[in-house]
Amino acid sequence: MSEENNWQQQTIEKLALSGLQEQKSARRWSIFFKALMFIYLFVVLFLALGWLGGTKAGTGEHTALIEIAGVIEAGGEVNADSVITSLSDAYESNGTKGIILRINSPGGSPVQSGIIFDEIKRQRKLHPSIPVYAVVEDICASGGYYIAAAADKIYVDKASIVGSIGVLMDGYGFTEVMQKVGVERRLLTAGDNKAMLDPFSPVNPKHQQFAQAMLNQIHEQFKTVVRRGRGKRLVEDSETFSGLFWSGEQSIKIGLADALGSADYVAREVIKQEEIVDYSYQDSVVDRFAKRLGASMAKSIGIDAMLKGGQLR
Repeated sequence: MSEENNWQQQTIEKLALSGLQEQKSARRWSIFFKALMFIYLFVVLFLALGWLGGTKAGTGEHTALIEIAGVIEAGGEVNADSVITSLSDAYESNGTKGIILRINSPGGSPVQSGIIFDEIKRQRKLHPSIPVYAVVEDICASGGYYIAAAADKIYVDKASIVGSIGVLMDGYGFTEVMQKVGVERRLLTAGDNKAMLDPFSPVNPKHQQFAQAMLNQIHEQFKTVVRRGRGKRLVEDSETFSGLFWSGEQSIKIGLADALGSADYVAREVIKQEEIVDYSYQDSVVDRFAKRLGASMAKSIGIDAMLKGGQLR
C-alpha cells in the first residue's frame, strides 16, 4: 500500500513539475515574442516618424519628387528651409535623373517663394543635366506659381487652377462699428507712421498710398520672375498679371504652362525614370514638438506683454 502511495505521489510530482516547466517555457516564449513585436513596432514607428536617419529608398537611377503642398510661409507647411533641404538631398543623390516639384498651393509669402525660386535657378545652373519639372495638381496660384516659374517646364491637369499673378494686403476696418457701439480708440505711438493701417483708426491717404506703392513694387518683382521663367512661351496681354487665374487647359494656351501631365507621366515619359523617390522634407516628432513649444511660449510672452501694456509689433 505504501509503495502504491509512493508511486502515486511521484507521478503527481512529475506531472506537477512537467506542468510547471511547460508554464515557464510558455512564459519565456510569450516574453520573447512580445519583446520581438515591441522592437518591430518601435523600429517601424521611428522610421515612420523620421527619427531614424538613413538614405532614401531607391539607390539606383530614379526620379526625385518634392511635394509643395499648402500655404507658403515661414515655419508653415511649405517654407524655404524645408524645400531647399529637399532640393539639396535630391541633387546630392547620384541616382537622381530628374526632379519633379508637385505643387498644390494657393500661394503665400512672396519672400519664401522668392528664396525657393532663386535656389531652384541656382541648382539648375550647377546641375544642368538634371531637369526640374513642376507638376500642378489642384491649384498653383500666386506664390505657388512663383515657384513653378523656376522649373524647366510646367505640367498641369486640364482642370487645374493656375495663375493669380498678383499681390495683396488685406485687413478690416472697425471705425464705424466703434462709433455705433460708443467705443473710443486710444492709441499712443512713437513715430508718425507706427500705426499705419491700424484697423481701429480711419484710413490715412498717405499710408494707403505708401502701402500701394510697396505692393506695386512686389508685383513688378513677381512679373519679372514669370517673364524670366517662361520667356517666349508666355503669351502676355493686359490680363496676364491682373490676378486672374485660369484652368490648366487654358493656361497652356496662354503660355503659363507647357503641357498636360501628372507626376507619374512626367517620370515615365519625360524623365524616363519610372521609379519615383520622395525627397519631401518631413519634420520629426521632436521638431514638431519644439515648434509647438516655441509657439506656445511666444503666445504666452505676447499675452503677458499685452497685459503689461508693452506689446511690440
